[in-house]
Amino acid sequence: MSEATNNESRVGDGTRAVRAGLPEPAKNEPTLPGPVFAAHFHLPGDVSGPYAYGRDDNPTWTLLERAVSELEAPGREDAETLVFASGMAAISAVLFSQLRAGDAVVLPSDGYQVLPLVGAQLEAYGVEVRTAPTGGDAQLEVLDGARLLWIESPSNPGLDVCDIRRLAEAAHARGALVAVDNTLATPLGQRPLELGADFSVASGTKQLTGHGDVLLGYVTGRDAEAMAAVRRWRKIVGAISGPMEAWLAHRSIATLQLRVDRQNATALAVAEALRQRPEVSGLRYPGLPDDPSHKIATQQMRRYGSVVSFTLPTRTRAERFLAALRLVEDATSFGGVRSTAERRRRWGGDAVPEGFIRMSVGAEDPEDLVADVLRALDESAE
Repeated sequence: MSEATNNESRVGDGTRAVRAGLPEPAKNEPTLPGPVFAAHFHLPGDVSGPYAYGRDDNPTWTLLERAVSELEAPGREDAETLVFASGMAAISAVLFSQLRAGDAVVLPSDGYQVLPLVGAQLEAYGVEVRTAPTGGDAQLEVLDGARLLWIESPSNPGLDVCDIRRLAEAAHARGALVAVDNTLATPLGQRPLELGADFSVASGTKQLTGHGDVLLGYVTGRDAEAMAAVRRWRKIVGAISGPMEAWLAHRSIATLQLRVDRQNATALAVAEALRQRPEVSGLRYPGLPDDPSHKIATQQMRRYGSVVSFTLPTRTRAERFLAALRLVEDATSFGGVRSTAERRRRWGGDAVPEGFIRMSVGAEDPEDLVADVLRALDESAE
């Protein structure tokens, strides 16, 4: 590794986030150029240059993709990022570009609730789908003969954590590729490629952009051939980000470190307050010293995330609690600057109790948010 690369990898997270993906300064030009709205580009004569048609590439994507690569794999020139229209577009691109009929894939049984739908489609195409929980590195038990291992750590919504490095080494020893869903951790909380993964995949809809106004996904990888297949899949299905969404995402990354640090600290404060409440069970937050995942999370994560999960005694109690909150919106998704919470069983796809709450901690003042949660718990008990 060159001295320049070493220096770049040692830059602080805030500095890197603020400057990630910016073009070289040019006199009288903006530091972050505006979105390029173009379905086609001038292309006289032979086809050459990076931009020809809007489904294939766009200068606004290029800057965002460069920015994400700098966050996911700082100092590595071999890292490549491709942006997509949504997190599910990115997830599908990896799975469907790397798997063929007769292959086997290992998915988490406790992951994002759309994964079973993806698994069913893979099975329809002749791919064997195996599942195992995230906790306890249980996916190791069904890994033999698999083509691809899909890891979600921390898992959504249960917040279990697995040893990514251990699983990646075991998968590679068996000839399998490894993809990690890094949505909940963000690149500032965890760098899957440094832990041995082949792909880091995420929904940029969540904390990466953080304002609840952009649908976006991305795939970062280091293997040129594998990433070429992902790029080809994006071209085939046309699951591309709009230039405005890409520009908004890039603009939002500048505040990522500020948001993540504030939200992580407040999430810990909320979790510590919840652990004192007798009506709360199943409390999970990897940053709590007594959380089952704390040890391994501390070994591989640099920040623990903004999501706290817990269970109230009944569905009715959970619904009363959500209705009593004043600073927390009853909404799905997570990672935004405004706190949200929801009763996850209402969607029907997660194997969680009726009173299970997934709470995404925002950027409100910690004292205000903790007070609101405790007051809502008190009021919902009546």
